[in-house]
Amino acid sequence: MRLALKLLLRFLLALASLVAVYFATAFVLVFFPVNPEPRGEPLVVQAFVYSNGVHTDLVFPLHTQGVDWSQAFPAQHLPEAPHDAAYIAIGWGDREFYLNTPRWRDLTASRALQALSGSGRTLLHVSYLREADLQSGMHALPLSAQQYASLVNYVERALVRSHAGPGVNVPGQHYGAHDAFYEANGAYDLFSTCNAWVGRGLAQAGVKVSAWTPLATQVVWHLPRR
Repeated sequence: MRLALKLLLRFLLALASLVAVYFATAFVLVFFPVNPEPRGEPLVVQAFVYSNGVHTDLVFPLHTQGVDWSQAFPAQHLPEAPHDAAYIAIGWGDREFYLNTPRWRDLTASRALQALSGSGRTLLHVSYLREADLQSGMHALPLSAQQYASLVNYVERALVRSHAGPGVNVPGQHYGAHDAFYEANGAYDLFSTCNAWVGRGLAQAGVKVSAWTPLATQVVWHLPRR
């Protein structure tokens, strides 16, 4: 019994050490961002990153620079698309976590561990937003035409399409009246989280961002609040 307790204690200490290293690494890296210097290109698209403190979404104008997001994410997939929608919020994450955790009180340890294991499929969660919805949690993301095109391509690579048509919708799955879910590419795990997905897109587009963004804080650290 005493040996078993010692082994359990060592395991818990090792686990706590790994968790501490994980979070410490994430926070240290915000001070060594990629793309620290602006490119000097004209900023033509006002996008945003939304953060609720735990999860982040990319927020783009619904129609701009020749991009019509309603082609990939049609309004008819939403229970009730707002007639005055002007923006679209796009997030990526674990399928089971997304569908079974509409509220944080629905989160269970087993569901969290399953998501972090990387064993499941992923989805894109898409919401139509009105101008009035751009309130708390929004961080300004002004983009050049080239940066915006890079982020558009990044989202397109994550989206599973129906041949040349729109994204493959998950029918009947919504958090509210203005959102929908779509099948996505990629695997979610401890190092490739929903926030890491947003951070990678920003890094590839040349936006100043932490080199690794497993948490929402790292994604928005270098972005001004709206």
